[in-house]
Amino acid sequence: MTQSYPPNRFWPRLVLAFAAGTISAAAFPPLGMAQLGWVVPALLFCVSGGNLGKHVFVCGYAAGFAQWLCTLYWLLLIPVAWYPVLGWLALSAYLALYTGAWTWFVWRLVPTGTETGCHSGVRKMGVLHGLAEAPWHRQIAWAIACAAAWVALEMARARLLTGFPWLPLGTSQYKLTELIQIASITGVYGISFLMVWASLGALVGVAVALRRAWRRPNWLLHLGLPLIAIAAVSVWGAARLDDKLESSRHIKLALVQPSIPQTMIWDPRENATRFSKLIELSQHALAGKPDMLVWPEAALPSFDAGSYATITNLVGTHRVWMVFGADEAEPRADAQGEPEYNYYNSAVLLDRAGAFIGTYRKRHLVMFGEYVPLSEWLPFLRHFTPVQGGFTPGDKPTEFTLDDLQVKFSVLICFEDIFPGLTRQSVGPDTDFVLNLTNNGWFGESAAQWQHAITALFRAVETGVPLVRCSNNGLTCWIDRCGRIRQVFRDSTGTIYGSGIMQVALPLTKRTGHSVITFYRKHGDLFGWACAAAAVWTIGFVILKQSNRGSQSARASEKIQASSE
Repeated sequence: MTQSYPPNRFWPRLVLAFAAGTISAAAFPPLGMAQLGWVVPALLFCVSGGNLGKHVFVCGYAAGFAQWLCTLYWLLLIPVAWYPVLGWLALSAYLALYTGAWTWFVWRLVPTGTETGCHSGVRKMGVLHGLAEAPWHRQIAWAIACAAAWVALEMARARLLTGFPWLPLGTSQYKLTELIQIASITGVYGISFLMVWASLGALVGVAVALRRAWRRPNWLLHLGLPLIAIAAVSVWGAARLDDKLESSRHIKLALVQPSIPQTMIWDPRENATRFSKLIELSQHALAGKPDMLVWPEAALPSFDAGSYATITNLVGTHRVWMVFGADEAEPRADAQGEPEYNYYNSAVLLDRAGAFIGTYRKRHLVMFGEYVPLSEWLPFLRHFTPVQGGFTPGDKPTEFTLDDLQVKFSVLICFEDIFPGLTRQSVGPDTDFVLNLTNNGWFGESAAQWQHAITALFRAVETGVPLVRCSNNGLTCWIDRCGRIRQVFRDSTGTIYGSGIMQVALPLTKRTGHSVITFYRKHGDLFGWACAAAAVWTIGFVILKQSNRGSQSARASEKIQASSE
């Protein structure tokens, strides 16, 4: 029989779960209390209680729901009515499912010192008491399995329903530069794994120490193993930081941040004002004689003949390369009758003479922001978003080459730089840097800009190439190959959200016929998939074992009943 709390005990625990979720959110910007990230897994375990079934899941779900409501508050700043509230609640409710699933997993597997089944032991002896009495090897295996399950769920979140890999747990530690170098092998998931293992290992160690009054050294094992792993990773990371690649080349970039409010972007009457501001900022930027001028996503009001002529004249006069974001239209080959078009969110490259070189078309579109899923078959879905048209996704990565500079770079648009796999596909053997053009003006002056940037920061570590970000209203910056934020745009008042320009002298590694390719760049999410496989195997093994135990108990009862008759 499944144990459950009486109502007068369950509701206080649910309140504690909401509080735990709020604490979890504090590990990320705007508060950025990174230390809390290390206690979140143990906290979620404790507040979800020792129940099987729905109460464990509900408590975990409540914690996740509270976390994402606090983290994604900036969705409410989108300047339209009703839709942001609906999106905020729906997305938070969806993401909370992963937290609920993890708490269910850890309680399904939690070991105790009884032979009658882990949950029976929890019920009889209490949570920490039962956990402390379990064999030491089962305690260690449990903590590691829970860390693998956390990674598996982060992997799933990055892929299901087009994926939303926003703020994995490991991103909270972006300032610990030595630690995060492990992402060049495991991806960001390696940091998440270490954090969960250390958190639950510390919990087990404390439980053992309190139960046995420090008489046995087992508690040191649970605290020591994760700490040794973290120390080893940090020492290796420090060595990687000291391994300075020879940097004999530079490219001078001028990044324009126009800080155009989203309401102005949507207002065609403001197009002339917007364009004039862009040209004025660009004239200031070109005074520094950069090699390339960069405008962010959604900066160009309209990609028509007049604006194109002005841009090409500007570029040709100053003899500068240029990249800018623009909406691109292409006639559909299968159109019948009136002309029909595919629209793309694109990045355009012009050479020093103003000639068109090529485009990159955004591949990963924002659901309900750039397209409405299933709208052709379910038209009523359009009523749940202000988006009435839709973009078509691009079908391939594009690498741009600046011939006279012998520089190659790839472009990502908007939130594409939070996707590890997508970024990895965009980085070729000789890619010098990745350029992200984005528009976070949707979310006002909020934490979205910082959350986006620290999530994207790990792409530089994973691929081993610098990441340059040019944004409409922040965070315009550049990040070196080790994940260090080297330069951040701030206006005259010190804020990241204002308008202005940032000149960047980006160092590039010396060409030696081959580039340094990270393990992650070569093999991808090998570590993440291994964790996913381990988590699936573990839960399958436990469920099968418990099922067999139940069958044996039932047969034993039948034999006893038959003999008594």
